[in-house]
Amino acid sequence: MLPRFGYMLNFLKTIERNVFHMFGHPPRELALVQIYEKQIPHPKKRFSIKDIVGDGFLLAVPKFRRTIEKKLKRKFGYPEYVWKMLVPKTNIKVCNECGHHHERGRLCEHCYKKVEKETKEIQAKIQEKLGNSPIEKDVIVLYEGENAPNTPNEFWNGKRVVEMKKERPQWFSKNLLQKSTQQPSDSTDVKPTDLA
Repeated sequence: MLPRFGYMLNFLKTIERNVFHMFGHPPRELALVQIYEKQIPHPKKRFSIKDIVGDGFLLAVPKFRRTIEKKLKRKFGYPEYVWKMLVPKTNIKVCNECGHHHERGRLCEHCYKKVEKETKEIQAKIQEKLGNSPIEKDVIVLYEGENAPNTPNEFWNGKRVVEMKKERPQWFSKNLLQKSTQQPSDSTDVKPTDLA
């Protein structure tokens, strides 16, 4: 008798729930409820460079732009103190070979360009004949009309000869790359250096 009564009670509850649900009423039973609480805004933490860098260090950087006046002063100087503009050079001399002007203590640019051009031609000829393999042995360059020097066969062991199909320039000496023949001296005499 009790089980049938329980079935009937459950059946009636189901019908009641469905009827209430059709008309939009909430079901009359326990349910989980979420209460929405407005969050209290926390005070924003101030941004600090220490958060990024941590224990590191920053390089010194300028805080402000350098003005045009200061730029020009650094570049050209200031007339009352140091004036860098329009200072005549007194260390100019004329090259004995080509007649061009250059600074004393420096190579003449015009002569150097000739040497650079000739050197590149020699390098191209060496690369054409010997390839890109590393050059571990001496290379002797012979120009048109030149013969190999009369030296013993031991001198030519392991050396490579490259022939240039043009005459040797006048400024390019034959013994330019030869080692000095002067033997080191065993003398202990002191020679004067400031002779007139």
